[in-house]
This record gives sequence, C-alpha cells and structure tokens, in this order.
Amino acid sequence: MPFPPLVEPAEELTVDEVRRYSRHLIIPDVGMSGQKRLKNSKVLVIGAGGLGSPALLYLAAAGVGTLGIIDFDEVDESNLQRQVIHGQSDIGKSKAVSARESIAEINPLVEVIVHEERLDNDNVMAIFEPYDLIVDGTDNFATRYLVNDAAYFLQKPYIWGSIYRFDGQASVFWPHAPGGEAPCYRCLYPEPPPPGMVPSCAEGGVLGVLCASIGSIQVNEAIKLLTGIGEPLVGKLMIYDALEMEYRKLRVRKDPGCALCGEHPTVTQLIDYDTFCGAVSTEAADAAAGSTISVTELEHMLKERDEGSRDFVLVDVREPNEFEINRIPGSILIPKGEFLNGNALEQLPAVDSGKQVVLHCKSGVRSAEALAVVKGAGYSDAVHVGGGVVAWVNQIDPSQPSY
Repeated sequence: MPFPPLVEPAEELTVDEVRRYSRHLIIPDVGMSGQKRLKNSKVLVIGAGGLGSPALLYLAAAGVGTLGIIDFDEVDESNLQRQVIHGQSDIGKSKAVSARESIAEINPLVEVIVHEERLDNDNVMAIFEPYDLIVDGTDNFATRYLVNDAAYFLQKPYIWGSIYRFDGQASVFWPHAPGGEAPCYRCLYPEPPPPGMVPSCAEGGVLGVLCASIGSIQVNEAIKLLTGIGEPLVGKLMIYDALEMEYRKLRVRKDPGCALCGEHPTVTQLIDYDTFCGAVSTEAADAAAGSTISVTELEHMLKERDEGSRDFVLVDVREPNEFEINRIPGSILIPKGEFLNGNALEQLPAVDSGKQVVLHCKSGVRSAEALAVVKGAGYSDAVHVGGGVVAWVNQIDPSQPSY
C-alpha cells in the first residue's frame, strides 16, 4: 500500500533546478510537488562502497537535497571493480571524501554531510536523528542489526540491501509505518547466522554490476517513500538472481514474538552487536587463544623448515580460486569445507607423527574455524596464522597481489 510522503515540499524550485529535473517534472506521479519533496529530503547512506556508490550517485542525480555519507575506510584498488563512485586517482583517499567529490560533479546543488567515523552505539543515534530515512550499504551482520535497532528506536525507515556473488536482496523495514503491521530486520532474521557460516564479499566475492542492480532498487524505494508514490517494499523481500535473471518478491510478516518490535520486546536499547553476531564461533575463539602465530613467526618457521631444522605442514584453507590469486610459499590447499565435513583429516599427517599443523586463510577467520576442528581431532600443537595471507602480502611479500 502507498504511504503518505515522508517529507513536506520545499517552497520552490529554481530555474536551474527545473531545467535539471525536467524529466522528473513531466512524470505525473512525481511532478513539481514530488521534486520539491526530494529537494527538502535528508537521506543518510551508510557506506560508500558497493551498494553505497550507486545509491549515492542516483540519490544525488535525483535531487535529494541533503545526503549524509558515513564511512571511515579508504579507497583500495580492489574496490574499483564495483564501487563506481571512486576512481583510480582516489586510491588511498577517504571513501567519504571521494564520494563527496563525485557527488559534486554529478549535482553541485546537493548538500553533502560527511561522517568519517565508524558507526557504533555511541554515535549512531545522534548521526541518524537529522535524516528522514536510512539507506544501508554495509556488509556485516553486526552493523545491520545496529542500524535496524537504531532506526526502529528513532522511528525511521530502514532501506536494506544485501549482495553476494550473483545474488542480491532488498527490503524496507519500518515497523512504525502507518498501519503498524510492517516488520523489522529482526522479524526476517531473528538471529545472525552462526559465525563463519556466511562468507563476506571480501571472502566470497561479488559481481560488480550486482551492486548497481540492488543499489538502484534501494534508491527507488527511497524516492517512493520520500514523495509518497507507488508501493514500497515494506513487508516484502525482493530477491534477485543475476545468473538466472530472475526477480522474486516474498511477503515478510511482522513477527509478534520479535525481540525488538514484537508484543513483548526484550531488546529495548542498543546492545553489544559484536558479541551478538560474533566474528568467529566460541569454539574457534577458544582454539585460537594461545595458538595464533604472526606472519613474521611463520616466515622464521619456513626458513627453519627449508634448513631442515623444523618440520610442519602449512595448510591454506581458502578456496581454489583464491589460491590462484596469491599464496604463502610452501602451503598446500585444503578448503575449509573439507575440515567441516571431516575429509581434511585424511590429508593431514597422523596425530602421532610429530609433524605440526599450521593453518591460514585470507584474514584468520576461516583458519580459526578449521583450527577448532583440527584441535578437536587431537592435533594439540596446531596453530593458525593471524591476519592470514593479507598480512603476509602486506608485511612479508608485497610483490604479490592482494584482493
């Protein structure tokens, strides 16, 4: 069902604005009134990355009067495959600043507010408060739950998007929408997935153009809510499969037992989201405690192995396509899934062989999960490499590419 416009219209459009937005003005559903509402709107975009890039560009082009950008990261070369708001000359620059500069080229009439800080419990309410709605371009569960809860407490619409490899999802969570029947993010996902079970885009990859598909859906929903046109994705989940070129729309109902927006809420204030989501499982954290080595230590161990004074097996638990990009010399590949299903144990030296097992992955998360399996199988002296191959390339062998 359509909702009343979120924003009152601005008093007028200038002659320059009429020229710029003329293709909007001749759409009956938008017209002069809708464009004035966009001019009077304030939208916060969380993240100037894969989803944030197209969202920011199209919100600016559409004439949203005030855009907030929150991002504390810097532009990396690996971002440019999908984060189209940045260019080659922006590498090493603040993403928020780079995005502001690109927006100025797209539409100098837009006011841009930059928040170069990490979103957390201490600042989220103050940052969100001035904006009409929130567009979420984050890629981790802890931040998504934080954004959902803060938006709920401030009664603001939360436009969510998610991308992974060839698949994307989008929805609008707004329990305070007229009618009081709309769900929040927790109604769809009451609990985060088990740590280590869902790879991030940094681990699993994402088709660059998928970001444009989902980011543009998010902007479309923002425009509809701000101007009061169409039927927003409130209470609906849009699922996109880029390989099959298929869109599906599912109904998402409000959960009466939801911990946040249900009849008897248990989440009545912001919580510890890192603990709630957990980067790694308790088993992995316990296994890694006291059994984590640095890449510098590994380099020394490899030299000793080459000299014949030490013997161990170095196992890379990443996927084969990652192994083709870069690798730590002397490692063998056994993907993490092989540890989880038990097949990897057949490829390791016998427990009583005296040969130590050393595990690594891209950053240390997957290898910690594999380490828990290995230790549980009796390899008590097994260790994993903190920081993984990323740390190896940065600190030991910068001649290799990073990803």
